[in-house]
Order: sequence, then structure tokens, then C-alpha cells
Amino acid sequence: MSHLCPNCQSDRVGVRNYGKKLGGTVGTLSGAILAARGARTGALLGAPAGPLGIVAGGFAGIVLSGISGGIVGGSTGISLGNLLDNKVLNNYKCLSCGYSFSTPNEGHPDSEYLPRDYHDEIE
Repeated sequence: MSHLCPNCQSDRVGVRNYGKKLGGTVGTLSGAILAARGARTGALLGAPAGPLGIVAGGFAGIVLSGISGGIVGGSTGISLGNLLDNKVLNNYKCLSCGYSFSTPNEGHPDSEYLPRDYHDEIE
């Protein structure tokens, strides 16, 4: 789908995705931080096997909880960031005139897009 700038009608429109990028990063890091808790749980489960079981269980706990926590946290953060981009932030920016605008307003009879009441500075 080709987006048109509501200010100058140019088709040179870029997507920022700031919320999606930040949400994915924060979510992945938050999920991976849970690896410490997984290491402790793995070590406790490996304790009956002795010192080698503690080390192996702790390592397995770090890997499994870090990977699964990172994946779940990252996907949740990306979903929330995408929602933020599309509903709150001006996610589209015209590369010709620098005007920033939000998602298309479907069903509007005059234009594919309704501009916001303000302009962002050219970055």
C-alpha cells in the first residue's frame, strides 16, 4: 500500500517505528533478566545430583529461561510498541517535506489521510 503525504501529496513516505523498536528492546531485555531466576531454579533441581548437577541445572536454567523469557518479552514489547506507533505516535514521515502524520483514516471521503493538528520538526 502506497502512503501519500497529506501535506504535499508526495509518495516518498518513511515509517519510523520508534515504539516498536523500543518495545522490542525493553521486552527482550526484561525477559532475559529472568535468566537469573531460572538459574536458581535449575540449580535447586540439579542439587540432588551433586555439584555437577547444580552446575548443569543452573546452566540449563539460564539458557531455557533466558531464551524463552527473551522471546516472550520481545514479542510482547513489539506488539505493544506497534500499537503505540499506530495509535499514538506520528509513525509516518514524508521524506520530501518533513511532515509527520499518523495512520490512515479509513472511511474519510476526501482523503486517505487526515493530518494531525501540528507539524514535527524535520529530523
